[in-house]
Amino acid sequence: MSNYHIKHLEEYYQVYRKSVREPENFWEEVAEEHFMWQRKWDNVLSWDFTKPEVKWFEGAQLNITENCIDRHLATRGDKTAILFEPNDPKEAAEHITYKQLYERVNQFANVLKEQGIKKGDRVCIYLPMIPELAISVLACARIGAIHSVVFAGFSSTALSTRINDSDCKMVITSDGSYRGAKTIDLKGIVDEALNDCTCVETVLVAKRINSDINMKSGRDKWLQPLLDHASSDCEAELMDAEDPLFILYTSGSTGQPKGMVHTTAGYMVYTAYTFKNAFQYKENDVYWCTADIGWITGHSYIVYGPLANGATTVMFEGVPSYPDFGRFWEIVEKHKVNQFYTAPTAIRALAKQGLELVEKYDLSTLKVLGSVGEPINEEAWHWYNDNVGKKKSPIVDTWWQTETGGVMITPIPFVTPTKPTYATLPFIGIQPALMDENGKELKGNQVDGRLCVKFPWPSMARTIWGNHQRYKDTYFSAYENMYFTGDGALRDEVGYYRITGRVDDVIIVSGHNLGTAPIEDAINEHPAVAESAIVGFPHDVKGNALYGYVILKDVGETRDHANLRNEINQIITEHIGPIAKLDKIQFTQGLPKTRSGKIMRRILRKIAQGDTSNLGDTSTLLNPEVVQDIMDNVL
Repeated sequence: MSNYHIKHLEEYYQVYRKSVREPENFWEEVAEEHFMWQRKWDNVLSWDFTKPEVKWFEGAQLNITENCIDRHLATRGDKTAILFEPNDPKEAAEHITYKQLYERVNQFANVLKEQGIKKGDRVCIYLPMIPELAISVLACARIGAIHSVVFAGFSSTALSTRINDSDCKMVITSDGSYRGAKTIDLKGIVDEALNDCTCVETVLVAKRINSDINMKSGRDKWLQPLLDHASSDCEAELMDAEDPLFILYTSGSTGQPKGMVHTTAGYMVYTAYTFKNAFQYKENDVYWCTADIGWITGHSYIVYGPLANGATTVMFEGVPSYPDFGRFWEIVEKHKVNQFYTAPTAIRALAKQGLELVEKYDLSTLKVLGSVGEPINEEAWHWYNDNVGKKKSPIVDTWWQTETGGVMITPIPFVTPTKPTYATLPFIGIQPALMDENGKELKGNQVDGRLCVKFPWPSMARTIWGNHQRYKDTYFSAYENMYFTGDGALRDEVGYYRITGRVDDVIIVSGHNLGTAPIEDAINEHPAVAESAIVGFPHDVKGNALYGYVILKDVGETRDHANLRNEINQIITEHIGPIAKLDKIQFTQGLPKTRSGKIMRRILRKIAQGDTSNLGDTSTLLNPEVVQDIMDNVL
């Protein structure tokens, strides 16, 4: 019997040892006992990190939606599967039962088929956090279409890049979205994006804000009338274990975003198993992850992981600050939430507000608190623990990535003793390694290095869409026979891990991975800009904010610098989205460069952080005098 639900520390060590010594046997037991297969596998695992190639449950056939919906109908048909909480607290919440979800997913799946979508076609979903988003994801999976969800805060340029990269046949969007007191014209953004996309044949439009929008004849169709005529029966497409389930884009440190490809069987098994344990989910609990389904957190821990366990998962359309900063706690009280999973950015923003906004609500139903997106700082951890969890709800500080598909290092609540700022121990089956600069593994405790994983796990991404060489170069070339995460980490005296941040040019702002290269490319398109460099600096709400050093073409540029700063941020918003705007922009005569022309970001980072006591040796720079000039004019 595999331990599907771990209950104490001794059991964790026991199960972990088995998962590392006999990984195939371990994952085979989990897969056999807890999921529905149309055909069993011939082979549990084959892998070769030099290619890299990984296959789990080879030869098996299944459909993930049968595991997330159909198999619950007999015992949980009337249980709430998705609990939709709208942006406006005056609008009623919607409880969608497993039976209703089954019918709605099937109707949507039939609409997709009627519109010519077949197994293997890519469908781009650009929707706000409304039920149609989860339902369209599941409808794609039902018929074997590959969904590519793009976060509805991205600009039209970012959207068209992603649509073109994976050659999507269809876009699913809405007339617009609510975000706090604002409305956003999503359809207008889609129209603009599609000026640069020839692959899209159909656009399905859900009604959310009832605004007047342009519908392009022959291409654009209102979704609801199509659903009204669709049958609620749709046989699930038989998928091979390694068939792609979805593509999800993540920022690269070079311009082009990377379309991470996740496949079906291993992803299902791992997200379900991690969900059950990392949140200690029990029947009839109400679980709420505040992320957007546009990110991997939403894919794995709003949709697939919870539904595979027959859970009730809350889907929240709004923002933590609307109508006031008590909104999260009001929802916890209203829906009697048991597990609450959010980002350190949100925690820090809420911690800045008065405690009365927390104390006026009854949070006694909370059993487990989670943190995701970036390492949580100590101050935020204590605030969360003391004021939200009342020191009785353990905080699971989860470390994982778009690429990993599921949680990799995390405490298991009521099992692993927690420690502020530490993600603690590797999850079952995960074999981390810390490496030094020379490619040697650092054994033992009290070491810090680059975090790698030396053995495959079921939910890892299999490739980058259309570019396997880039997948190999990015993740498997730094260290022999290892997956390199791009993060640094330290291991303390008891073997707990603490993530120390990115070691490449990716900055985590408010839990979003932002590559510096695409932002710099956008800035450099401004006619007055010659060159730019972006670094992160600590921010008490976002964790990190962006600091831009910008060289103007005309050094004597007399135009108002405030205007220029606004224009630069406007360009960034158009190319990437408002999440990538710079908090500080310093105009400078030059940037510190090595003799080979590489910008010394390490120096720029230290100056932006106000830490100029030790900049290291600057004499080897091509232009050492520029460093003093930047320091004299720092913002």
